[in-house]
Amino acid sequence: MSKLVTIYGGSGFVGRYITRRMAKAGWRVRVAVRRPNEAIFVKPYGVVGQVEPVLCNVRDDASVAQVMQGADAVVNCVGILAESGKNSFDAVQAEGAARIARLAAEAGITRMVQISAIGADENSDSDYARTKAEGEAAVLRHMPDAVILRPSVVFGPEDEFFNRFAGMTRTSPFLPVVGADTKFQPVYVDDVAQAAERALTGNAAAGIYELGGPEAKTFRDLMQQMLEIIHRRRLIVNIPFFVGRMMGWGFDLLQTLSLGLIPNRMITRDQVRNLANDNVVSADQKTFADLGITPTDMGSVLPEYLWRFRPSGQYDAIKESARNLRT
Repeated sequence: MSKLVTIYGGSGFVGRYITRRMAKAGWRVRVAVRRPNEAIFVKPYGVVGQVEPVLCNVRDDASVAQVMQGADAVVNCVGILAESGKNSFDAVQAEGAARIARLAAEAGITRMVQISAIGADENSDSDYARTKAEGEAAVLRHMPDAVILRPSVVFGPEDEFFNRFAGMTRTSPFLPVVGADTKFQPVYVDDVAQAAERALTGNAAAGIYELGGPEAKTFRDLMQQMLEIIHRRRLIVNIPFFVGRMMGWGFDLLQTLSLGLIPNRMITRDQVRNLANDNVVSADQKTFADLGITPTDMGSVLPEYLWRFRPSGQYDAIKESARNLRT
């Protein structure tokens, strides 16, 4: 009988790629999500009955334990970029990760992959980074042989990074960025999924791996590369951190006063704190090289999904070709 893996948050950006890879490897996959009816799209990743979305809330012991029954391995992809209601950083990223690891250990499951993030630090003034680190510590406390993956900013067709800023160019003559000189090392989403697959199939040693792409660039340089790909000219405006903090405070306050009816999808105070630190692979951590994976270059992937933000979308190349013929 094929092995079974339960992937918490398996319909999210990174989770769906891990789900697809594990199904292709012949595993049965339980995709544990809060809204299974919105995760039906994962079922065709495998044959009939191989991939199943199931209801789960990582804040509840019984819910988490139920969906891991009979599993050979578990993956925790659950994470948030901004707090909303009961889904606080502590409840989701620290306590949620601890709950999954504790119950997995009690169930006798021996393999676990935790998706964390570069910058995880228990002493950070960012709640996001602090709770990521607390989640890691809890996982290793209950599952010492777990594999923890810390990716830099993740890119791919469904990302909320390049897609978000490219979308802004449709209506704005400039791109406002907080921390234009902060460095990132963008990593392709399927490379992260491949790392998780190797860990789940026993082809990776236990421990922490920091995952970054082949290039480390500043926020400004990444935006410039994106603009070149979508054939648009926009002024990149660096927002000083003190202004970013005031903006985050205002948007956070609006969310609080509206009781969450107006969520802060712009920028939070915690995100500004994170943007003050470089997001690149450390020299003293294991990396893709230790997994035998060659990370994918951004230039080979970004044009494949950012073309829709060009002035004429899929017809932009045709129009450019016709323009060259006239000259």
